[in-house]
Amino acid sequence: MPEKMTETESTLVIIQAIKDGKKGELQAFIDELQPYDIAQHYHSLPTKHRNKFLIYLSIEQLTDLLQELGKEEQLAVIYKLGIEKSSKVFDLMQNDDLASLLSDLEPEKIDELLSEMKEEESKAVQNLMNYPPETAGRLMNNRYVWISQHYTVRQAVDKLKHFAGLAEYLNYLYVIDEQKKLSGVVSYRDLLLADIQDKIEDIMYRRVVKAEVHTDQEEIAKLISRYDFVSLPIVEPDNTLVGVVTVDDVIDVMMQEANEDIEKLSASGKAITFTTKPLVAAYRRLPWLILLLFIGLISGSIISSFEDTLQSVVALAFFMPLIAGMTGNTGTQSLAVVVRGLVSDDLNLKQVIKLIFRELWVGIIIGITCGVMISIIAYIWRGNFILGLVVGSSLLITLIIGTLAGTIIPLILYKLKVDPAVASGPLITTINDILSLLIYFGIATAFITQLS
Repeated sequence: MPEKMTETESTLVIIQAIKDGKKGELQAFIDELQPYDIAQHYHSLPTKHRNKFLIYLSIEQLTDLLQELGKEEQLAVIYKLGIEKSSKVFDLMQNDDLASLLSDLEPEKIDELLSEMKEEESKAVQNLMNYPPETAGRLMNNRYVWISQHYTVRQAVDKLKHFAGLAEYLNYLYVIDEQKKLSGVVSYRDLLLADIQDKIEDIMYRRVVKAEVHTDQEEIAKLISRYDFVSLPIVEPDNTLVGVVTVDDVIDVMMQEANEDIEKLSASGKAITFTTKPLVAAYRRLPWLILLLFIGLISGSIISSFEDTLQSVVALAFFMPLIAGMTGNTGTQSLAVVVRGLVSDDLNLKQVIKLIFRELWVGIIIGITCGVMISIIAYIWRGNFILGLVVGSSLLITLIIGTLAGTIIPLILYKLKVDPAVASGPLITTINDILSLLIYFGIATAFITQLS
């Protein structure tokens, strides 16, 4: 954004340029903006000015804009631009971003759009789309600079200068042999410090951290995070170098996976954004909620079966929401800890056992603390020591069980190769409600004669 100009002022400048038909002035102004800022201005423009704004932008500016928009907005812009202009934008887009964008379209539409692109670019995008979604092959960029291990440093630098436009990051150069197998990696720093006549094979690192094309995108994110890389080479099973995943793609993956986990933890289903229509949002939330509604009926039947106990000691009803709520809360806390840990760590059996015992102790400590407090409150309120004992011991046991349930259920799902985030917070809470009521009324019934 131009210096000392607010976003609102910048938007007004753009609107005025559109009204006056000053295409060159608008392009010069946009050239001073970052791609993100261009997208923000596009969002802030009144609908009536957006079409002309797109018409006035250069192909390069349209490319910057498109890569900053959400997928639905991208598709809307493509339809506004038309096939011919869209294809020129596609030629400049990163192939991995384009493959992701086109993946949601009908095959006929994909073929129509790709047919207008340059043959080389179109083929590169089609190759990426052949890999399964959410894998390294689909995520990678197949525009990268490689060098031969027989190059000199001078030859490597010359090639890098010539093809610099293909490289998103200049931190690493990947080295291949005669069969195009990945054989090493050279950092840009290594090239600067080496003698100009040194051979690449003499200065390269041979132990390359890499991933195969079918590796899950979450594993790619873990590798880049673990080693603090800005890019990671991707190979076929025979070690042929076919692409590079860069850190900006990994950031997108991490945000995508985090959003998916949040949706599952909250049982909201598919993505719901600020712009999602009410009917669509309700439709996406209802399946889980209807399931939980029927499971929740079990809680009602439990209360009904202990009706005599409740009638004998009405004070028990006062503590029901507290017992159920606290149990659900501890279960959800443990669930969040486990799901977050599974994303960032590779757990083995020893770590799993250690985690379960740690959460057991956490449940015991929390249970004792909260149980003693509620026992004292119940005793002071009703003057009945047995009531305090029943409520306190029930809370102690249910908090331990709730903590363990929130820990063990996602671990079991993870072992069964099911996304542990599907053990959503509402599901854990509902299960814990049922267990907590059974325990609470079971203990209360055992002491019913002392409570009455």
